[in-house]
Amino acid sequence: MDSTPLPSPGVQRTTASPFPPAPHGMALEDEIHRLRREMNAVILAHYYQDDAIQDIADFVGDSLDLARKAAATDADVIVFCGVKFMAEGAKILSPERQVLLPDLAAGCSLEDSCPPAQFKAFRDAHPDHIALTYINCSAEVKALSDIIVTSTNAEAIIRQIPEEQKIIFAPDRHLGAYLSKKTGREMLLWNGACMVHERFSEEALVKLRERHPGAHIIAHPECPETLLSYAHHVGSTSSLISFAQAHPGEEFIVLTEPGIFHQMKQRSPGSLFHPVPGLGAGCANCNNCPYMKLNTMEKIYQCMATRSPEITLPAELIARARLPLERMLEMSRHIPSSAVGSLSPQSLQA
Repeated sequence: MDSTPLPSPGVQRTTASPFPPAPHGMALEDEIHRLRREMNAVILAHYYQDDAIQDIADFVGDSLDLARKAAATDADVIVFCGVKFMAEGAKILSPERQVLLPDLAAGCSLEDSCPPAQFKAFRDAHPDHIALTYINCSAEVKALSDIIVTSTNAEAIIRQIPEEQKIIFAPDRHLGAYLSKKTGREMLLWNGACMVHERFSEEALVKLRERHPGAHIIAHPECPETLLSYAHHVGSTSSLISFAQAHPGEEFIVLTEPGIFHQMKQRSPGSLFHPVPGLGAGCANCNNCPYMKLNTMEKIYQCMATRSPEITLPAELIARARLPLERMLEMSRHIPSSAVGSLSPQSLQA
């Protein structure tokens, strides 16, 4: 299969609506709290969001954990501070609720690497395969899949599938290769990747290891195998936080988006965390996801004040996309939910 080009990290920022004007500082936080009460809203923030956004959120976690926690609340409105496929996931699990995304341009290079029409053609060309699809994909691709997986439950789900059943794994080829090696299952891999995890510099990693020989190297499995080979621990965002939490006061070299440091510092007091730079000269920020950083406190306020941008999906698409998610949840019942995937919720009346 031909390689699908990844988008440039130079994402164009959308121009926020001039109405209403956003206040500043504490007044901005106060207005967000006021709107949250008036709207009966729950604010969700992914680990890769800026610190201030994580601090104001009711829940902080990974995409599926956040969507499930929102579904368990009595909130009328879900404000998802993450990227578009995550907000779609919340809408799929809570179709009766209004779901807002502060910036619709907050996409995902991994999602973009798997266009629905191309994925359908690929599936049609391999009718004897079932499709295990990583949750980092569009609602349309979810609807074309058999089982959705996360980096936390993918291994356990693969081990439940009969050996004779052929598998397509999409869209992340690095996560797929990691899982194939770990489970011993040969899988047909879609040629997609995360622009952030693929661009960490191996040379910079080696230099960091030399300067900090006692540091734990921890990595997300969306990284290429050459980088994962250096890691002492490989796991999902929640797993990486849990590992740091279990080793307070120690040192870590971290191969994932550095927004995660905010939670790691809270849960692993006294620890030191070193980000691995991205590839290329002048690429100091290549380890930051440009899509995640599109969300700002001002945009959160504006999306709540105007109730837009809103995530809307056809009922038929929601129904089809929900089926592989439900299969995943059924096959994951024995896997403990990650307690580190959230913070204690702020009171909706606070």
